Amino acid sequence: MNSPKWGRSRRMTETTGTTTATTVVTSTPFHAGREGYASFRIPAVVTTRTPTTPVTTPAPTLLAFCEGRVDSAADHGHIDIVLKRSTDGGRTWGPLQAVARNGNDLAGNPAPVVLDTGRILLVHVRAAAGATEDAILRGRVKPADGRRVWVQHSDDDGVTWSAPKEITGQVKKAGWRWYATAPGHAVQLGTGRVVVPGNHTLPPTGTDTGTETKYNSGHCLLSDDRGETWSLGYVDENTDGHVNANETTAAELPDGRVYFNTRNDSPSPGNRADAHSADGGRTLVKPFRPQAGLVTPRRPGQPAPAPRPGPAAVLGAGRPRRPRPHDRPGLRRRRHHLAARVHGRRTARRLLRPRPCRRGDGGAPLRDGRLRAVRDDHLPPDPRDGPHLSPRSPRGGNRDT
Repeated sequence: MNSPKWGRSRRMTETTGTTTATTVVTSTPFHAGREGYASFRIPAVVTTRTPTTPVTTPAPTLLAFCEGRVDSAADHGHIDIVLKRSTDGGRTWGPLQAVARNGNDLAGNPAPVVLDTGRILLVHVRAAAGATEDAILRGRVKPADGRRVWVQHSDDDGVTWSAPKEITGQVKKAGWRWYATAPGHAVQLGTGRVVVPGNHTLPPTGTDTGTETKYNSGHCLLSDDRGETWSLGYVDENTDGHVNANETTAAELPDGRVYFNTRNDSPSPGNRADAHSADGGRTLVKPFRPQAGLVTPRRPGQPAPAPRPGPAAVLGAGRPRRPRPHDRPGLRRRRHHLAARVHGRRTARRLLRPRPCRRGDGGAPLRDGRLRAVRDDHLPPDPRDGPHLSPRSPRGGNRDT
C-alpha cells in the first residue's frame, strides 16, 4: 500500500549493471509532468527474450511499465498503466503507450510476466477513482468500486494488447478490503506455473477501524494454464502485529523453491520479511519471518532470477545510507540506494545507484549477465524542473529542460 506525498517530482529511471562492473549506465523512460501525466509510480520491467536466446538473434526488447497518474501523485484518481519499449537494451525508449485504461478511474499495480510461449501477461488492479486507500480500509467503498483484479496479454512484444478480462472472483476472497498485485514483475516457474505476489487486508474486529497494520496480509495468484484460469496460492494472515505481509515480490530459486520477500510494517525487527514455498507457491514452508539483517527501507526490494547456470537470485533493493553533512535539507533521512545482492556460492553486494529511490524492479536479466532494473526516483523539488506537484497545484509537473 502506498501513501500520497506532495511537493516532490517523480521519474522512472532504468539502470544497467553487473555485480563486477565499475560503472552503471542509466536512462530515464518516464519524466513526471510530461506526456500527459503528472507523476509516474510503481515500476516493473521485463525482457521479452530469455537470457538463453542465442547471441546471434536481435537484441531483446525491454518493456518498462508503471502507473501514469494523470492529476497528481496520489494513489487514487485517474491512473493508467503505461509502457515504453526499448529494443537496444534500455539505452533509448520508444513512445509512451497506455496499455491498461479504466476510463477516468484507476488501472494500476502492473505485474507483467513473459511466458515461455513469448506471450506477455499483464495482471493488474482496477478501482473507482474516488476509492481512497483509507476509505477502502475502513469498509466505506462498495465492492463494485473497490480493488478488482484483471489480466490482459500481448503476443507481439508489447506492441498491441488484448482486451482485459476480470478474474476477481477467482483470486479475491469475500471480505478482503484492500487488494494489490505486485509491485514489480510476476514469475513463471520451470513447471510452467505463473506466480503473481499480492497483498490484501482483513476486515477489522472489535473497535478497530481496519487501518491498523495488523490486518495487512499476503497471498499469491497462481495459473497453471498460462493465464487462462487462476486460483489463490498461499494466504498468510495473522493479527498478532508481529510480522504482517504487505507488498511482496517473488523469484524461483535453482532448486525449484519459490522465494518471497515482503515489506513488513509491523514492530518485528527490520523492515523486510521473507518466506519460501516448496510447492510452487501453493503453501509456505513456514510463515513469513523477519529479516533484520537485510538492511533496507520498507519499500519493496525485487528478487530477480539470474541466468542459469549461476547464482540463486539477485535482490535489487533500496538501501538506506548514512546522512552526510552536505545533503540538502529534507533529504538526509530519506535517501536510499539501489543495490543488488547476489546469493549463490558466495554472497556479494553491489551498489547500483547512489540516488534517492522508493521502489525498484530488477526483472530483466540479459544474456551477458547484465541486469536491467527500473527504479522509482523520489526526489525533492528541483527549480530547474519548473513547477512541481503540491496540494495547491495538483496538476503541476516538470517541464523539459
